[in-house]
Amino acid sequence: MERKEEVGKENGNSEEELRTLSDGSICGFESLHRLLESSLSPQVFKEVSRLLIGMNCGKPLEPLPIIEIAKGLSSQHDFDIQAFKFNADKELLREPRIVRVGLIQNSISLPTTAPFLDQKKAIFQKLKPIIDAAGASGVNILCLQEAWTMPFAFCTREKRWCEFAEPVDGESTQFLQGFARKYNMVIVSPILERDLKHGETMWNTAVIIGNNGNIIGKHRKNHIPRVGDFNESTYYMEGNTGHPVFETAFGKIGVNICYGRHHPLNWLAFGLNGAEIVFNPSATVGELSEPMWPIEARNAAIANSYFVGSINRVGTEVFPNPFTSGDGKPAHADFGHFYGSSHVSGPDASCTPSLSRNKDGLLISDMDLNLCRQLKDKWGFRMTARYEVYADMLSRYVKPDFEPQVISDPLLHKNHV
Repeated sequence: MERKEEVGKENGNSEEELRTLSDGSICGFESLHRLLESSLSPQVFKEVSRLLIGMNCGKPLEPLPIIEIAKGLSSQHDFDIQAFKFNADKELLREPRIVRVGLIQNSISLPTTAPFLDQKKAIFQKLKPIIDAAGASGVNILCLQEAWTMPFAFCTREKRWCEFAEPVDGESTQFLQGFARKYNMVIVSPILERDLKHGETMWNTAVIIGNNGNIIGKHRKNHIPRVGDFNESTYYMEGNTGHPVFETAFGKIGVNICYGRHHPLNWLAFGLNGAEIVFNPSATVGELSEPMWPIEARNAAIANSYFVGSINRVGTEVFPNPFTSGDGKPAHADFGHFYGSSHVSGPDASCTPSLSRNKDGLLISDMDLNLCRQLKDKWGFRMTARYEVYADMLSRYVKPDFEPQVISDPLLHKNHV
């Protein structure tokens, strides 16, 4: 729902203001981009957009037409759908390398009190038309959100949610393999993994399904949060798969799962391994991280000369039993609002507008992967990186006898009369 009247009027605690707070919108608008577009004159909005989401090859990011089948599915199943194109400069010796990427964000389908099997099946049914819209639109690589098969119950510390864990080749992978074959589409599927060969240990894992329905590989989340209600180390620990880059039929991809986006070296490692697109499937809430959300992935895309697809789930998930997290806040039954806002960032500092803050959605982006090398050549970040300097610094830092390189002003420690 979007409110078209003028925003910015002071209404106190009006009914309208309370409604917009409760439905996850921004003053009745589904995204900041749509709020600004409705509130500013076309000329001012154009200039604000230039500063907020950048320019691609010297022009505003080009919107793509959405096919009628996808529009129909979007209307019938009430999900946001947007599409954009990242261009690259024309080259004399290389043909364009256009890849169509899709990101899906969604809310859960049933209350968390429903039987677990019913919850899982309902999410599968909810995603089916969105995946069909992506496939019908010619998406080559599709990425789902973190732990997409379940509520993000890791705030509760209750072990019963472990029942959602499954092997890499489990039910969710089998469900998606059919779509991969049908649409000739690579699918990145982040799940709660149960490692049957190693003591049934659990991991936060992204499964990479090839366009022939085969399992290319997996990556486990490198960094586990211990902040606010994110009590994830109750369920799984830091991953042990390094920073793999998967060479697919459509390009080289990496997966930086959720909290890893706060760690610049994590982004760097995927770039050093040759990633052209890095996905960041996430589950994060407004009070904790929203000011950081449009910044971190975009910085990573710029610094590492690759594309980044950022995905966040949608909605407020209420759990049966109140919980606390040692932060002094009273017991509560929900994380807060998962604000969606999925988007794609380019290596040239351009960025798509975000999907809705409060609706399921599909974001489609055409990317000319030639842009990655063009930006490496333009800025020379790899050439000027001085990796050997930082390698030496880090090798010393991880040792117990590390001494910081601090030069103190000798006058700081003199007594002044």
